[in-house]
Amino acid sequence: MPICNNCHHKWSWKQTVKKMFTLVPSMTCPFCKQKQYQTRRSKRKAASINMLSLVPLLLNLLFDIPTVLILSLFPILFLFLISINPFLIQLSNEEEHMTF
Repeated sequence: MPICNNCHHKWSWKQTVKKMFTLVPSMTCPFCKQKQYQTRRSKRKAASINMLSLVPLLLNLLFDIPTVLILSLFPILFLFLISINPFLIQLSNEEEHMTF
């Protein structure tokens, strides 16, 4: 779970998920109300984990799996990825842009 760099409070899973679904890159700490940003390393981890959402498509290419089964894997995988992502988030006081 993320820890605020200013007040050092640990965010709850629910608070983190709520902040993840905003379009603003900053996350306001629920305790001290200071802006926090996800670290570059944290963004990379989340991106690599989110690539797992393509696994059902890869399985479909490699094996003859029924379409219904493949389509049923997407919601399960989505819920798994949403539940795992808050544990990967690390915060920083300054915004770090992704470089490739």
